[in-house]
Amino acid sequence: MATVVLVGTLDTKGAEYAWLSARLRASGCDVVLVDAGVMPPPHGAPSGDVDAAAVARRAGHDLDALRAAGNRGAAVTAMAEGVELVVGDLHREGRLHAVLAVAGSGGSFIAARAMRALPLGVPKLLVSTMASGDVSPYVGDSDITMMYSVVDVAGINSVSSLILGNAVAAVAGMAAHRERNVNRPQGRPLIGASMFGVTTPAVDAARQRLDELGYEVLVFHATGAGGRALERLAAGGFLAGVLDLTATELADELVGGVLSAGPDRLTAAGRAGLPQVVAPGALDMVNFGGRETVPERFAERRLLVHNPTVTLMRTTADEMAELGTLMGRKLAAAQGPTAVLWPSGGVSAVDAPGGPFRDPEADAAGLAALRTALDGSAVELREMDAHLNDPAFAVAAADRLHRLISAAGRVPADTDTGA
Repeated sequence: MATVVLVGTLDTKGAEYAWLSARLRASGCDVVLVDAGVMPPPHGAPSGDVDAAAVARRAGHDLDALRAAGNRGAAVTAMAEGVELVVGDLHREGRLHAVLAVAGSGGSFIAARAMRALPLGVPKLLVSTMASGDVSPYVGDSDITMMYSVVDVAGINSVSSLILGNAVAAVAGMAAHRERNVNRPQGRPLIGASMFGVTTPAVDAARQRLDELGYEVLVFHATGAGGRALERLAAGGFLAGVLDLTATELADELVGGVLSAGPDRLTAAGRAGLPQVVAPGALDMVNFGGRETVPERFAERRLLVHNPTVTLMRTTADEMAELGTLMGRKLAAAQGPTAVLWPSGGVSAVDAPGGPFRDPEADAAGLAALRTALDGSAVELREMDAHLNDPAFAVAAADRLHRLISAAGRVPADTDTGA
Protein backbone atom coordinates (compact mmCIF):
# COMPACT_ATOMS: atom_id res chain seq x y z
CA MET A 1 0.00 0.00 0.00
CA ALA A 2 1.27 3.47 -0.87
CA THR A 3 2.23 5.66 2.09
CA VAL A 4 1.75 9.42 2.18
CA VAL A 5 3.72 11.39 4.74
CA LEU A 6 1.83 14.41 6.03
CA VAL A 7 3.98 17.25 7.38
CA GLY A 8 2.04 19.76 9.42
CA THR A 9 2.03 22.12 12.36
CA LEU A 10 -0.59 20.42 14.51
CA ASP A 11 -0.59 23.25 17.04
CA THR A 12 -2.36 25.43 14.46
CA LYS A 13 -3.62 23.07 11.73
CA GLY A 14 -4.85 20.02 13.67
CA ALA A 15 -8.38 19.98 12.25
CA GLU A 16 -7.12 20.26 8.69
CA TYR A 17 -4.66 17.41 9.13
CA ALA A 18 -7.27 15.18 10.74
CA TRP A 19 -9.44 15.79 7.66
CA LEU A 20 -6.55 15.09 5.28
CA SER A 21 -5.59 11.89 7.10
CA ALA A 22 -9.13 10.53 6.97
CA ARG A 23 -9.51 11.20 3.27
CA LEU A 24 -6.13 9.78 2.37
CA ARG A 25 -6.98 6.57 4.19
CA ALA A 26 -10.34 6.51 2.40
CA SER A 27 -8.37 6.78 -0.84
CA GLY A 28 -6.43 3.63 0.03
CA CYS A 29 -3.24 5.16 1.38
CA ASP A 30 -1.37 4.61 4.61
CA VAL A 31 -0.55 7.85 6.41
CA VAL A 32 2.43 8.89 8.54
CA LEU A 33 1.70 12.19 10.28
CA VAL A 34 4.75 14.27 11.24
CA ASP A 35 4.10 17.10 13.71
CA ALA A 36 6.25 20.15 12.96
CA GLY A 37 4.50 22.44 15.42
CA VAL A 38 6.35 24.16 18.23
CA MET A 39 3.52 24.57 20.74
CA PRO A 40 1.31 21.79 22.20
CA PRO A 41 -1.63 20.84 19.95
CA PRO A 42 -5.01 21.99 21.27
CA HIS A 43 -7.42 19.53 22.86
CA GLY A 44 -8.93 17.20 20.27
CA ALA A 45 -6.19 17.73 17.68
CA PRO A 46 -4.59 14.60 16.22
CA SER A 47 -1.26 13.48 17.61
CA GLY A 48 1.57 12.92 15.21
CA ASP A 49 2.89 9.47 14.42
CA VAL A 50 6.17 11.34 14.79
CA ASP A 51 5.46 13.91 17.48
CA ALA A 52 7.00 17.35 17.75
CA ALA A 53 9.36 16.34 20.55
CA ALA A 54 10.79 13.54 18.38
CA VAL A 55 11.16 15.94 15.46
CA ALA A 56 13.12 18.38 17.60
CA ARG A 57 15.31 15.61 19.05
CA ARG A 58 16.15 14.34 15.58
CA ALA A 59 17.89 17.67 14.94
CA GLY A 60 19.56 17.73 18.36
CA HIS A 61 17.13 20.16 20.01
CA ASP A 62 14.92 19.98 23.09
CA LEU A 63 11.32 20.99 22.40
CA ASP A 64 10.72 22.36 25.89
CA ALA A 65 13.82 24.53 25.57
CA LEU A 66 12.66 25.83 22.20
CA ARG A 67 9.31 26.77 23.72
CA ALA A 68 10.89 28.42 26.76
CA ALA A 69 13.27 30.52 24.67
CA GLY A 70 10.37 32.35 23.06
CA ASN A 71 12.22 32.84 19.76
CA ARG A 72 9.76 31.77 17.10
CA GLY A 73 12.18 32.16 14.21
CA ALA A 74 14.81 29.97 15.84
CA ALA A 75 12.18 27.41 16.82
CA VAL A 76 10.78 27.20 13.29
CA THR A 77 14.29 26.74 11.89
CA ALA A 78 15.03 24.00 14.43
CA MET A 79 11.82 22.16 13.58
CA ALA A 80 12.58 22.50 9.87
CA GLU A 81 15.94 20.81 10.48
CA GLY A 82 14.23 18.00 12.34
CA VAL A 83 11.48 17.50 9.76
CA GLU A 84 14.07 17.30 6.97
CA LEU A 85 15.89 14.52 8.81
CA VAL A 86 12.72 12.65 9.82
CA VAL A 87 11.30 12.73 6.30
CA GLY A 88 14.63 11.56 4.92
CA ASP A 89 14.62 8.66 7.38
CA LEU A 90 11.12 7.64 6.32
CA HIS A 91 12.14 7.70 2.67
CA ARG A 92 15.22 5.54 3.26
CA GLU A 93 13.09 3.09 5.26
CA GLY A 94 10.63 2.72 2.37
CA ARG A 95 7.82 4.36 4.36
CA LEU A 96 7.31 7.32 2.04
CA HIS A 97 5.85 7.24 -1.45
CA ALA A 98 4.70 10.88 -1.43
CA VAL A 99 4.67 13.84 0.94
CA LEU A 100 1.90 16.41 1.39
CA ALA A 101 1.77 19.59 3.44
CA VAL A 102 -0.88 22.29 3.86
CA ALA A 103 0.44 25.49 5.32
CA GLY A 104 0.88 29.21 5.68
CA SER A 105 4.25 30.89 5.40
CA GLY A 106 5.94 29.27 8.40
CA GLY A 107 4.67 25.77 7.71
CA SER A 108 5.54 26.16 4.04
CA PHE A 109 9.14 27.01 4.99
CA ILE A 110 9.35 23.88 7.16
CA ALA A 111 7.73 21.49 4.68
CA ALA A 112 9.54 22.84 1.63
CA ARG A 113 12.92 22.33 3.27
CA ALA A 114 12.15 18.65 3.83
CA MET A 115 10.71 18.26 0.34
CA ARG A 116 13.74 19.82 -1.35
CA ALA A 117 15.99 17.29 0.38
CA LEU A 118 14.12 14.33 -1.11
CA PRO A 119 15.32 12.82 -4.40
CA LEU A 120 13.94 13.90 -7.73
CA GLY A 121 10.87 11.87 -8.64
CA VAL A 122 9.51 11.46 -5.13
CA PRO A 123 6.09 13.19 -5.27
CA LYS A 124 5.99 16.40 -3.23
CA LEU A 125 2.83 18.52 -2.98
CA LEU A 126 2.65 21.73 -0.95
CA VAL A 127 -0.69 23.52 -0.62
CA SER A 128 0.22 27.00 0.52
CA THR A 129 -1.10 30.49 1.04
CA MET A 130 2.19 31.61 -0.53
CA ALA A 131 1.79 29.79 -3.84
CA SER A 132 0.35 32.67 -5.86
CA GLY A 133 3.57 34.70 -5.69
CA ASP A 134 7.26 34.01 -6.15
CA VAL A 135 7.63 30.36 -5.17
CA SER A 136 11.37 30.07 -5.90
CA PRO A 137 12.32 30.24 -2.19
CA TYR A 138 10.20 27.15 -1.62
CA VAL A 139 10.77 25.16 -4.81
CA GLY A 140 14.43 25.97 -5.48
CA ASP A 141 15.73 23.46 -8.03
CA SER A 142 13.50 20.62 -6.85
CA ASP A 143 10.33 19.13 -8.33
CA ILE A 144 7.95 20.37 -5.64
CA THR A 145 4.40 20.91 -6.87
CA MET A 146 2.75 23.92 -5.25
CA MET A 147 -1.00 24.56 -5.13
CA TYR A 148 -2.50 27.87 -4.04
CA SER A 149 -4.89 27.42 -1.11
CA VAL A 150 -7.11 30.34 -2.31
CA VAL A 151 -8.50 30.79 1.23
CA ASP A 152 -6.38 30.76 4.35
CA VAL A 153 -5.67 27.39 5.90
CA ALA A 154 -8.09 28.02 8.76
CA GLY A 155 -10.58 25.19 9.05
CA ILE A 156 -12.50 23.09 6.55
CA ASN A 157 -15.13 25.02 4.63
CA SER A 158 -16.87 24.86 1.27
CA VAL A 159 -13.85 26.29 -0.56
CA SER A 160 -10.98 24.69 1.35
CA SER A 161 -12.64 21.28 1.10
CA LEU A 162 -12.55 21.59 -2.70
CA ILE A 163 -8.89 22.64 -2.79
CA LEU A 164 -7.70 20.14 -0.20
CA GLY A 165 -9.84 17.41 -1.77
CA ASN A 166 -8.02 17.95 -5.04
CA ALA A 167 -4.71 17.83 -3.18
CA VAL A 168 -5.64 14.51 -1.57
CA ALA A 169 -6.68 13.02 -4.91
CA ALA A 170 -3.50 14.25 -6.57
CA VAL A 171 -1.08 13.03 -3.93
CA ALA A 172 -2.86 9.68 -3.54
CA GLY A 173 -2.52 9.08 -7.26
CA MET A 174 1.13 10.14 -7.28
CA ALA A 175 1.90 7.94 -4.28
CA ALA A 176 0.29 4.90 -5.92
CA HIS A 177 2.25 5.55 -9.09
CA ARG A 178 5.47 5.87 -7.11
CA GLU A 179 4.85 2.62 -5.27
CA ARG A 180 4.23 0.74 -8.54
CA ASN A 181 7.27 2.15 -10.32
CA VAL A 182 9.99 2.81 -7.76
CA ASN A 183 11.68 -0.56 -8.23
CA ARG A 184 11.11 -1.07 -11.93
CA PRO A 185 14.08 -1.93 -14.16
CA GLN A 186 16.34 0.90 -15.24
CA GLY A 187 16.23 2.29 -18.74
CA ARG A 188 19.15 3.56 -20.76
CA PRO A 189 22.00 5.31 -18.88
CA LEU A 190 21.28 8.99 -18.41
CA ILE A 191 23.52 11.84 -19.53
CA GLY A 192 23.02 15.41 -18.33
CA ALA A 193 23.84 18.09 -20.91
CA SER A 194 23.80 21.90 -20.75
CA MET A 195 22.54 23.95 -23.68
CA PHE A 196 21.89 27.56 -24.67
CA GLY A 197 20.42 28.96 -27.87
CA VAL A 198 23.89 29.75 -29.21
CA THR A 199 25.17 26.23 -28.42
CA THR A 200 22.13 24.31 -29.64
CA PRO A 201 23.71 22.83 -32.81
CA ALA A 202 26.55 21.35 -30.76
CA VAL A 203 24.27 19.81 -28.15
CA ASP A 204 21.83 18.49 -30.77
CA ALA A 205 24.65 16.76 -32.67
CA ALA A 206 26.16 15.36 -29.46
CA ARG A 207 22.78 14.18 -28.27
CA GLN A 208 22.19 12.34 -31.54
CA ARG A 209 25.56 10.64 -31.22
CA LEU A 210 24.95 9.65 -27.59
CA ASP A 211 21.54 8.29 -28.54
CA GLU A 212 23.26 6.08 -31.11
CA LEU A 213 25.64 4.90 -28.38
CA GLY A 214 22.75 3.82 -26.17
CA TYR A 215 22.27 6.77 -23.81
CA GLU A 216 19.31 8.95 -22.95
CA VAL A 217 20.27 12.63 -22.83
CA LEU A 218 18.58 15.10 -20.50
CA VAL A 219 19.14 18.66 -21.72
CA PHE A 220 19.15 21.58 -19.30
CA HIS A 221 18.74 25.17 -20.50
CA ALA A 222 21.62 27.15 -18.99
CA THR A 223 19.46 29.87 -17.47
CA GLY A 224 20.60 29.58 -13.87
CA ALA A 225 17.78 27.30 -12.77
CA GLY A 226 18.78 24.83 -15.48
CA GLY A 227 22.37 24.72 -14.30
CA ARG A 228 21.28 24.21 -10.70
CA ALA A 229 18.99 21.38 -11.77
CA LEU A 230 21.85 19.71 -13.64
CA GLU A 231 24.06 20.02 -10.57
CA ARG A 232 21.31 18.50 -8.41
CA LEU A 233 20.88 15.49 -10.69
CA ALA A 234 24.63 14.94 -10.84
CA ALA A 235 24.86 15.05 -7.06
CA GLY A 236 21.86 12.75 -6.64
CA GLY A 237 23.30 9.77 -8.49
CA PHE A 238 20.89 9.82 -11.41
CA LEU A 239 23.47 10.28 -14.14
CA ALA A 240 26.07 8.11 -15.80
CA GLY A 241 27.95 11.17 -17.00
CA VAL A 242 27.76 14.87 -17.79
CA LEU A 243 28.26 16.64 -21.11
CA ASP A 244 28.69 20.24 -19.97
CA LEU A 245 29.07 22.09 -23.26
CA THR A 246 27.58 25.40 -22.07
CA ALA A 247 29.39 27.52 -19.48
CA THR A 248 27.58 30.85 -19.75
CA GLU A 249 26.25 30.66 -16.18
CA LEU A 250 29.84 30.96 -14.92
CA ALA A 251 30.21 34.25 -16.76
CA ASP A 252 26.99 35.59 -15.27
CA GLU A 253 28.11 34.62 -11.76
CA LEU A 254 31.49 36.30 -12.24
CA VAL A 255 30.46 39.50 -13.99
CA GLY A 256 26.95 40.04 -12.63
CA GLY A 257 24.52 38.80 -15.28
CA VAL A 258 21.00 37.57 -14.65
CA LEU A 259 21.51 33.85 -15.37
CA SER A 260 23.93 32.82 -12.67
CA ALA A 261 23.56 29.27 -11.33
CA GLY A 262 25.47 30.20 -8.19
CA PRO A 263 29.02 29.59 -7.02
CA ASP A 264 28.71 25.78 -7.01
CA ARG A 265 28.12 25.43 -10.73
CA LEU A 266 30.50 22.92 -12.37
CA THR A 267 31.27 21.11 -9.12
CA ALA A 268 28.66 18.39 -8.47
CA ALA A 269 29.81 15.93 -11.14
CA GLY A 270 33.37 16.26 -9.89
CA ARG A 271 32.40 15.68 -6.27
CA ALA A 272 30.30 12.66 -7.26
CA GLY A 273 33.15 11.17 -9.32
CA LEU A 274 31.06 11.24 -12.50
CA PRO A 275 32.76 11.14 -15.89
CA GLN A 276 32.38 14.55 -17.49
CA VAL A 277 33.32 16.33 -20.67
CA VAL A 278 33.29 20.12 -20.48
CA ALA A 279 33.52 22.86 -23.11
CA PRO A 280 33.46 26.68 -22.83
CA GLY A 281 30.18 27.08 -24.71
CA ALA A 282 28.74 30.63 -24.52
CA LEU A 283 31.53 31.72 -22.18
CA ASP A 284 31.82 34.72 -24.49
CA MET A 285 28.68 36.33 -23.08
CA VAL A 286 27.03 37.74 -19.99
CA ASN A 287 23.23 37.81 -20.03
CA PHE A 288 20.87 40.65 -19.17
CA GLY A 289 17.21 41.43 -19.81
CA GLY A 290 16.07 44.10 -22.25
CA ARG A 291 18.62 46.69 -23.35
CA GLU A 292 17.38 49.12 -20.71
CA THR A 293 18.29 46.65 -17.94
CA VAL A 294 22.01 46.60 -18.71
CA PRO A 295 23.82 48.37 -15.83
CA GLU A 296 25.18 51.80 -16.68
CA ARG A 297 28.74 50.71 -15.91
CA PHE A 298 28.55 48.44 -18.97
CA ALA A 299 27.22 51.09 -21.35
CA GLU A 300 30.42 51.19 -23.41
CA ARG A 301 30.84 47.42 -23.66
CA ARG A 302 30.15 45.34 -26.75
CA LEU A 303 26.41 44.55 -26.52
CA LEU A 304 24.11 42.47 -28.69
CA VAL A 305 20.32 42.72 -28.44
CA HIS A 306 19.41 39.06 -28.89
CA ASN A 307 15.68 39.81 -28.66
CA PRO A 308 13.55 42.43 -26.85
CA THR A 309 13.96 40.63 -23.52
CA VAL A 310 17.58 39.40 -23.81
CA THR A 311 20.73 41.48 -24.21
CA LEU A 312 24.16 39.86 -24.40
CA MET A 313 27.47 41.42 -23.43
CA ARG A 314 30.80 40.13 -24.77
CA THR A 315 33.26 39.02 -22.08
CA THR A 316 36.64 40.75 -22.24
CA ALA A 317 40.05 39.09 -22.37
CA ASP A 318 40.55 39.75 -18.65
CA GLU A 319 37.17 38.24 -17.82
CA MET A 320 37.86 35.24 -20.04
CA ALA A 321 41.14 34.72 -18.21
CA GLU A 322 39.35 34.80 -14.87
CA LEU A 323 36.77 32.36 -16.18
CA GLY A 324 39.45 30.01 -17.49
CA THR A 325 41.09 30.02 -14.08
CA LEU A 326 37.75 29.45 -12.36
CA MET A 327 36.86 26.53 -14.64
CA GLY A 328 40.29 25.01 -14.18
CA ARG A 329 40.21 25.17 -10.40
CA LYS A 330 36.75 23.62 -10.22
CA LEU A 331 37.62 20.81 -12.63
CA ALA A 332 41.03 20.12 -11.13
CA ALA A 333 39.23 19.16 -7.91
CA ALA A 334 37.08 16.54 -9.66
CA GLN A 335 37.14 13.04 -8.22
CA GLY A 336 36.14 11.40 -11.50
CA PRO A 337 37.50 11.27 -15.05
CA THR A 338 37.28 14.70 -16.64
CA ALA A 339 38.12 16.06 -20.08
CA VAL A 340 37.91 19.60 -21.45
CA LEU A 341 37.55 20.22 -25.18
CA TRP A 342 38.32 23.78 -26.28
CA PRO A 343 37.19 24.90 -29.78
CA SER A 344 39.69 27.37 -31.23
CA GLY A 345 37.18 28.44 -33.88
CA GLY A 346 34.78 30.04 -31.40
CA VAL A 347 32.67 29.20 -28.38
CA SER A 348 29.18 30.23 -29.50
CA ALA A 349 27.09 30.96 -32.57
CA VAL A 350 27.93 34.66 -32.29
CA ASP A 351 31.63 33.98 -31.67
CA ALA A 352 32.07 32.53 -35.13
CA PRO A 353 34.21 34.07 -37.90
CA GLY A 354 32.50 37.30 -38.88
CA GLY A 355 30.18 37.11 -35.88
CA PRO A 356 29.44 40.10 -33.61
CA PHE A 357 31.25 38.54 -30.63
CA ARG A 358 34.23 37.08 -32.49
CA ASP A 359 37.32 37.80 -30.39
CA PRO A 360 40.12 35.23 -30.80
CA GLU A 361 42.37 37.10 -28.37
CA ALA A 362 39.81 36.99 -25.56
CA ASP A 363 39.13 33.30 -26.20
CA ALA A 364 42.86 32.57 -26.21
CA ALA A 365 43.20 34.31 -22.84
CA GLY A 366 40.58 31.96 -21.43
CA LEU A 367 42.33 28.89 -22.80
CA ALA A 368 45.74 30.00 -21.51
CA ALA A 369 44.39 30.57 -18.00
CA LEU A 370 42.56 27.26 -18.06
CA ARG A 371 45.71 25.42 -19.10
CA THR A 372 47.64 27.00 -16.24
CA ALA A 373 44.94 26.14 -13.69
CA LEU A 374 44.83 22.51 -14.85
CA ASP A 375 48.60 22.07 -14.85
CA GLY A 376 49.54 19.08 -12.73
CA SER A 377 45.96 17.77 -12.49
CA ALA A 378 44.55 14.60 -14.00
CA VAL A 379 42.16 16.55 -16.23
CA GLU A 380 42.63 16.07 -19.96
CA LEU A 381 42.69 19.31 -21.99
CA ARG A 382 42.38 19.12 -25.76
CA GLU A 383 42.23 22.07 -28.12
CA MET A 384 40.39 21.37 -31.37
CA ASP A 385 40.67 23.34 -34.61
CA ALA A 386 36.93 23.68 -34.96
CA HIS A 387 34.00 25.84 -33.88
CA LEU A 388 31.94 24.67 -30.91
CA ASN A 389 28.91 24.14 -33.15
CA ASP A 390 30.79 22.12 -35.77
CA PRO A 391 29.39 18.59 -35.88
CA ALA A 392 32.91 17.16 -35.64
CA PHE A 393 33.48 18.94 -32.33
CA ALA A 394 30.16 17.79 -30.90
CA VAL A 395 30.69 14.17 -31.93
CA ALA A 396 34.21 14.22 -30.51
CA ALA A 397 32.84 15.44 -27.18
CA ALA A 398 30.16 12.73 -27.14
CA ASP A 399 32.63 9.99 -28.06
CA ARG A 400 35.07 11.14 -25.40
CA LEU A 401 32.39 11.03 -22.74
CA HIS A 402 31.36 7.54 -23.84
CA ARG A 403 34.94 6.34 -23.51
CA LEU A 404 35.28 7.87 -20.05
CA ILE A 405 32.05 6.24 -18.89
CA SER A 406 33.03 2.88 -20.34
CA ALA A 407 36.48 2.99 -18.78
CA ALA A 408 35.04 3.93 -15.39
CA GLY A 409 32.39 1.21 -15.47
CA ARG A 410 29.80 3.70 -14.29
CA VAL A 411 26.12 2.78 -14.12
CA PRO A 412 23.40 5.23 -13.07
CA ALA A 413 21.43 4.91 -9.86
CA ASP A 414 17.72 4.01 -9.90
CA THR A 415 15.60 6.68 -11.53
CA ASP A 416 11.90 7.38 -11.61
CA THR A 417 11.36 8.85 -15.03
CA GLY A 418 8.47 6.65 -16.17
CA ALA A 419 5.02 8.04 -16.81
